[in-house]
Amino acid sequence: MRLFLASFVFFAIDQLSKWIMLGPLELPQLRSIEILPPYLVFKMAWNDGINFGLLGGYSEYSRWILIAIAIVVSIWIALWMKRYVGWLPTLFGGMVIGGALGNAIDRVIYGAVVDFLNMSCCGISNPYVFNLADVFVFVGIFGILIFSGRFKLRP
Repeated sequence: MRLFLASFVFFAIDQLSKWIMLGPLELPQLRSIEILPPYLVFKMAWNDGINFGLLGGYSEYSRWILIAIAIVVSIWIALWMKRYVGWLPTLFGGMVIGGALGNAIDRVIYGAVVDFLNMSCCGISNPYVFNLADVFVFVGIFGILIFSGRFKLRP
């Protein structure tokens, strides 16, 4: 139940951020909003591929395949995380599931993932745009890989 709640919280944060970008901030019309340039810029992008736009521009079938993959991975993570007890596996598992389903629902509703975060630093201009779901998935997987040895198994 806690994993479901954590997943829902991360999913909701992701969807709220995308709603703000598409609605009140009107990012699709403005195309770009400089918040703390170059460290944080909102740039509108529709990603029909996977990370960094890889596998983008393919048929409608690839869209549904990516949705199915997100759902299967989320179910697998949820089943795998049932072995563990504690707040750390719940947090990391919830991040992965919430992020994956956040991007999947974008594909269902819009046909592509809503990306809007662009961050550059230290003289390096980052051409890529991402979203909070991507951050959640990355941090969640990283956390699972790094800390899974410390997770307590269910008795």
